[in-house]
Amino acid sequence: MKTLLTIGVVLMAMAADGRADQQVRTKRVLTLAAATQAADAAEAEARRNNWAVSIAVVDDSGHLMLFRRLDGAKLVATDIAVRKARTAAYFQGPTKDLEAEVAGGRTALLPIDGFMPLEGGVPLMAGGELVGAIGVSGVTGTQDAQCALAGAAVIK
Repeated sequence: MKTLLTIGVVLMAMAADGRADQQVRTKRVLTLAAATQAADAAEAEARRNNWAVSIAVVDDSGHLMLFRRLDGAKLVATDIAVRKARTAAYFQGPTKDLEAEVAGGRTALLPIDGFMPLEGGVPLMAGGELVGAIGVSGVTGTQDAQCALAGAAVIK
């Protein structure tokens, strides 16, 4: 009897409108191979310019996928690169925009844990969807962003 009841419930659930498979969307995800390509491109840009930087790549939820610290990069750049990448992922935009907001007086953002409103964090987009972010630190904000943008450019 219990088995029949279970089968009945399953059949009713399958016949119901609004099936679960219609309620769950497919999303793009950043693979380790793609994260590596982004880091490679950022590193190549840094090396072309003789910049010692740290490079962090995170997934769309801000979890670290890949990290590199080039020879000679400042130790503090390690933490800053990761925070820039996470901030770009969380806010789904370049950290340069947040730097401008904070400089303009929007200091309410500052207490956010791990928030890094400094130029050099860029979202990674594929097919119009956020799939991750890359953060670079070690030189000026503009130079960090130049490397991050080089990394972001390889993600399609």
